[in-house]
Amino acid sequence: MASGMPWAGMGQRQVLEALRDHPAWQNREQARAEGRGVGIALGAWPGGTEPASAACALQTDGTLKVHISTADINGTNTSMALMAAEAFGLDPDKVTIATGDTSSGPYAGASGGSKTIYTVGPPVIQAAQEARRQTLELAAETFEADPEDLEIVDGAVQVKGSPDKSIPLRKIAQRTMRFGGRQAPVFGHGRHAQTSQAPGFCAQLAEVQVDRETGRVDVDRVVVIQDCGRAINPAAVEGQMMGGALQGIGWALYEEMSYSEDGQLLTATLNDYALPHFAHGPVELETVLVEVPSDHGPFGARGVGEPPVVPTAAAIANAIADACGARPTELPMTPPRVLQALNGGE
Repeated sequence: MASGMPWAGMGQRQVLEALRDHPAWQNREQARAEGRGVGIALGAWPGGTEPASAACALQTDGTLKVHISTADINGTNTSMALMAAEAFGLDPDKVTIATGDTSSGPYAGASGGSKTIYTVGPPVIQAAQEARRQTLELAAETFEADPEDLEIVDGAVQVKGSPDKSIPLRKIAQRTMRFGGRQAPVFGHGRHAQTSQAPGFCAQLAEVQVDRETGRVDVDRVVVIQDCGRAINPAAVEGQMMGGALQGIGWALYEEMSYSEDGQLLTATLNDYALPHFAHGPVELETVLVEVPSDHGPFGARGVGEPPVVPTAAAIANAIADACGARPTELPMTPPRVLQALNGGE
């Protein structure tokens, strides 16, 4: 790392190998033409750490409610529900998420830093496992059996190998949540201090067209290849990879805080600050998920939000250099700056 310390367990090599084997790289000579070039770059994000906690409660309708205090950014609630469902033994559509504020909900820290799933996922899994253990113990009293001999199947607890001996989860919960009840409600807690980072590496390939007369750069294709550890929710992961690459295109070609000679900010509003939108994106945007499980992430997951924004500008700069021999060294690479590089910096 820049600090001189070694990177923690990561999939840098696997990401580069996936880029090497991708048709866009294998067939790069076919993409090259007058004013067209191909560039690649590799970036990484170290990953955030923070303690977190969560809780899971069995409801009287047989569903599981997960209590957390994170904001639902980029579909994180869906991923939390998927993890809780896996740990408890329910279908994901039987799990709901209850988000509390920081004064009443379990501590989760800030939502961001490519760490939400990585830090809050483990206590969610712990809480769901604890809720499962409590549920099986309650059912064991009914069956006069060892909890180890029971399983949760199709919303009910049954004796292993004897599906005719079962009790619905809703009935278990109803016994614990009524006036005069004699059994404590199912309420599992999870707490975990995530102290080890899980770096996420991302490699990108960009194909660009450069107009030598105007300096305009059009991005025709971007391939985003990223180690996500394990994709809990693949569609959401791919969406973040695409969004990060588009933001990277904004950094590369459009976004800039411009000031006048007397220090007045000239791009203070969205009327003046050039943010990329769909029309500025590449004609072709492809994502490739590489899964090198983290030793510490929930089910091996890593943070995925920030890595894809890191290499985009460098990949585009390399593609510009490949297309016309000019090497812009300042962001954003606007037409005047590209023309300046084409003219030898004059």
